[in-house]
Amino acid sequence: MTPNAASPSAPSRRSFLASSAVAAAAVAGGMPLLAACGGSDTKSREGTTSGKDAKKLLPAYVANNVVTPDIPAKNGSAVGFTARLDLAGLKTSVPAKLGKGGKVTIMSPFWGSPPKSDNAYYRAMNDLIGVDVRWQNQDGNTYEQKLGAVLASSDVPDVVVVPGWNMNGKIPNAVISKFADLGPYLSGDAVKQYPNLAAIPTDAWQRSIFGGALRGLPMPASYVPNIVPLYRKDIFDKEGYEVPRSTDEFMALAKEITNARAKRWACLDMKWIAFPAFGVLSGAEKPLGWNLVDGKLINRIETPEYLEALEWARKLFAAGVVHPDAEFGKNAPDPGPKFAKGEFLIYANDLSQWWSRTTEQAVQNPQFKVWGMDLFAHDGGDPTLWATQPANIFAFVNKKASEAVVRDVLAVANVTAAPYGTKEYMMTNYGVEGTHYTVKDGVPTKTDQGNNEVMNAYVMVAGPAATIAHPDFPEVARGQVEWQQRMGAFTRKSSFYGMQITEPSRYTNLGNDLEQMEDDVVRGRKKISDMQQWISDWKSKGGDRLRDWYKKVLDDNGSAAS
Repeated sequence: MTPNAASPSAPSRRSFLASSAVAAAAVAGGMPLLAACGGSDTKSREGTTSGKDAKKLLPAYVANNVVTPDIPAKNGSAVGFTARLDLAGLKTSVPAKLGKGGKVTIMSPFWGSPPKSDNAYYRAMNDLIGVDVRWQNQDGNTYEQKLGAVLASSDVPDVVVVPGWNMNGKIPNAVISKFADLGPYLSGDAVKQYPNLAAIPTDAWQRSIFGGALRGLPMPASYVPNIVPLYRKDIFDKEGYEVPRSTDEFMALAKEITNARAKRWACLDMKWIAFPAFGVLSGAEKPLGWNLVDGKLINRIETPEYLEALEWARKLFAAGVVHPDAEFGKNAPDPGPKFAKGEFLIYANDLSQWWSRTTEQAVQNPQFKVWGMDLFAHDGGDPTLWATQPANIFAFVNKKASEAVVRDVLAVANVTAAPYGTKEYMMTNYGVEGTHYTVKDGVPTKTDQGNNEVMNAYVMVAGPAATIAHPDFPEVARGQVEWQQRMGAFTRKSSFYGMQITEPSRYTNLGNDLEQMEDDVVRGRKKISDMQQWISDWKSKGGDRLRDWYKKVLDDNGSAAS
């Protein structure tokens, strides 16, 4: 896989952790690793900051006109770039070093083997920024344990990166107590000192409010649902298969495709396509599963549509159209090789795999073409989709940091948030030309040294608005952005969209086995009636009380959705 991508969001934690091959590919490509899970906290830190209280904390938004994308953002999509890269035409978004030469320590998750601390990439970035950044890279697979230990100690680095999927246990409380309020440096017009930070969408800053203060530097993402039904367009075209527009059409097509004797099945588990097909609220993060309907908060699992979605996904398994690998659930092997062999023709995964599967097969299988189906409503009408969160990885500054250190950190972030098509972006994401990457026919490709050194470090501090750029496969970049734009037209924001919610710790384990229960129902190991009983138990064990708690949060703060 050649690292020529700027992805709007890499796999959610669910899909990201399901496959070590995906993790390795994301690391090699330097793609942002975006995800979300619900958090929990002590009572003193419960709740959120939104509505009228948040507005005065947010940085002013000033669009960055340094680079014009080939495809502007629309309906919540990423911006898109399809042109070949012209190094001679790169723009400058940071005309003067804002760093004052100070030393800043940054702790961040890292997947793979960290490079030597004094490598050529780190030196070049520090010289560009004017700050001596010292990295404390930690194993991304065990980061939450390390994070908890560091935040419980008195020895906290100047900057700590916290992914949304690690916002568990006491970590949200520690974020609020250990990290600085960046409002004095960034709120309102103050952010204009850092033009690339000012160009970060307001929704991403909204997500960076913790405990009533602007504490996080965000990595923005498109809020359009990122799980897409990927399919073998080359085989569809050859066989004359039509892309389905309803659940009935999907079932009929799946039966037509499947021939177990010939080792061909239609799909993998389609649960995460069933949910949008029936208009079920997002399951990407706990708060997104609640929505105000006629004055009452309803959870996604209480709706009839939720059970209908599970039943349809179950029928696919029962009909024998699902590849046997899907029976393994989370432990299923990487779908890439068997998808390439044509053992199944459709599977649901993160939007980023549209490009990664294309690159994997480009040389050895030139006829191979993967494409993304539009999400469909079960009845063939327009789907009702629900927004995901607009940022899910954050960098925080130590509360004890001096103003000089804070300013140096913001100088780092102002470079790492530079848009695609700038010198700063290329340095952040690719390193030094000739050392870390080469360009042939407008396509940058990392060298071995680049693959070893230019990995998830500086990109974790802050990022530009969601961007898709594939100069090696411009038709894929266009396909991805236009898919987001079409789906964005049907995407709604639920009541807690964009809000950083800290649930009471007493509800932390309330839904721990929900996903396992879903998977058991879909695979026929449990019945729909078992799920109904599970939901009834969930309500009596705390779900109804949690509803009252969320309703008070909403009453007190208002909604950030618009």
